[in-house]
Amino acid sequence: MSARTSVEKQAEPIEGSRFFGRLWRGRVVVVTALCVVVVLALSVLGILAGSSSLSFSDVVVTLLGGGTSGQELIVFDLRLPRVVGGVAVGAALGLAGALTQTFARNPLATPDILGVTSGAALGAVAAIVLAGGSYSVAAGLLSLGLPAVAAIGALLTAAVVYGLAWRGGVDSYRLILIGIGATAALGGITSYLIARAQITEAAAAAQWLVGSLSGISWASVWPVLVVLLVVTPIAVLQSSSLDISQLGDDLSTGLGVAVQRHRVVVIMCAVLLTAAAVSASGPIEFVAFVAPQIARRMARTGRPPLLASALMGAVIVVGGDALVRGVLPGEVPVGIITAIIGAPYLIWLLTRRKERESYA
Repeated sequence: MSARTSVEKQAEPIEGSRFFGRLWRGRVVVVTALCVVVVLALSVLGILAGSSSLSFSDVVVTLLGGGTSGQELIVFDLRLPRVVGGVAVGAALGLAGALTQTFARNPLATPDILGVTSGAALGAVAAIVLAGGSYSVAAGLLSLGLPAVAAIGALLTAAVVYGLAWRGGVDSYRLILIGIGATAALGGITSYLIARAQITEAAAAAQWLVGSLSGISWASVWPVLVVLLVVTPIAVLQSSSLDISQLGDDLSTGLGVAVQRHRVVVIMCAVLLTAAAVSASGPIEFVAFVAPQIARRMARTGRPPLLASALMGAVIVVGGDALVRGVLPGEVPVGIITAIIGAPYLIWLLTRRKERESYA
């Protein structure tokens, strides 16, 4: 088979209907719909789970406006924002992971590995810790809001990592190695800030760094929802370019893709999604890594399907949070559960004796 025939075969459209420029296969639609059902079911379980027992009928009646004042407080002020926040945070991380993995053509290229999550965390922790002292710059940044500060940290980190990885193009493994180094450096700075902070500020920052939905409220949920509503359509519009980019930079350019502009758009989308999620719940590890891979294997596609990856992220976060509240004793942060799930998978992926994985 000639090289031209091989390229044409890879670029051949898959039969299906177009939506936002994406060629969808039936299995992708089925997996996406299944994820929607699972998210809804887990959301109901998330509202039911907790120390104060509520029956399913109590929840339904309260949501329809017929509950007691105590039930309304539990459902609308405590559990519903936690569930909605878990869905939003998980979806943002899952979609961000799918974008970065596809853009780099490597399953290891997630916001966690590339340093974006650590950059967002450092920005937020710096604002929390330094704003409590005489640091007017940090206080001014914190006045912008935690999501804005986290976004600044994530954007700066992404720009530095991408710039250092650029050598007439971006090699995914060089990008990952630089990202790992950036993650370690940023983690060290974050630890230093916590060690030098006052006790109350250090405790608040350390609790936030674990990654938990326990302190989430409607005020922290709305920014994530807004970012999701704005960024998701932009990301889905990049689907066709993401498919073509799997063929390599030269072929993508020849097929009419503005490679560098496309990459900037994809990176910006991933960074904004990660920053919004981290600012709401803290860095919930491994969701951006695991969710796209599960969705890709379920859908049997060459790259992670975007919407299915987002919904799978919501499944992992909401399901993990419902588990820790309904089954495990005490208040265990969901970030610990996702780390327990994701770390073994990362080790397994790193120790596989296959050729270097890519989505080409």
